Amino acid sequence: MRQRPIMATLRQVRRAFSSTPVSLDLVKAPIQVFGIEGRYAHAMYSAAARDNKLDAVEKELQRMKALIASHPDVSLYLNNPVIKKTEKQATLELLLNAEKCSPITVNLFGCLAENNRLSKTPGVIAAYERLMSAHRGEVECTVTSAKALTSENLKSLQESLRGFIEKGQTLKMHTTTDPSLIGGMIVEIGDKRVDLSISSKIKQLTGLLREAI
Repeated sequence: MRQRPIMATLRQVRRAFSSTPVSLDLVKAPIQVFGIEGRYAHAMYSAAARDNKLDAVEKELQRMKALIASHPDVSLYLNNPVIKKTEKQATLELLLNAEKCSPITVNLFGCLAENNRLSKTPGVIAAYERLMSAHRGEVECTVTSAKALTSENLKSLQESLRGFIEKGQTLKMHTTTDPSLIGGMIVEIGDKRVDLSISSKIKQLTGLLREAI
């Protein structure tokens, strides 16, 4: 792929994406995300923060996520081990430039292709979204219930959960259902997890009964 002139920050990002551990003066993210995906996301966050393009890069990544999700053939192409990485790099550069993406995003996908890690793309995007959510002061909360909550129950739960977040933060709640819980719910907010499901209580009771026998 043709090398493009990039800012000093992007040179740092390339080094961060490389397999050799290096000490970089990266912009510190509000939270830490682990794994290979987290490594790429942190480097992206630092580059975007230095160039004042945090929100712009997030939107670009979300567009790519939507493109991959709506076009399975794109995902197959990116994950096809038979296709040379140089060809993937060239194709991605054309695509991203056509989408008028920033050099930061173009560079990310070039590095992912170069390192044969395009399969990590969804995870990298998700990790960057987590960093951005924390940057905006959003506290992620997932509520899993046996059946869908009523609007009244949902409102009451939101009011209760707001007591767990700090001033200036925003509660970002997601709800999902899992019939295997039988009843009750599981609440995950930040790094806390509270299991109030009936299935959990049954397991606890079963354990106590086994100990008693």
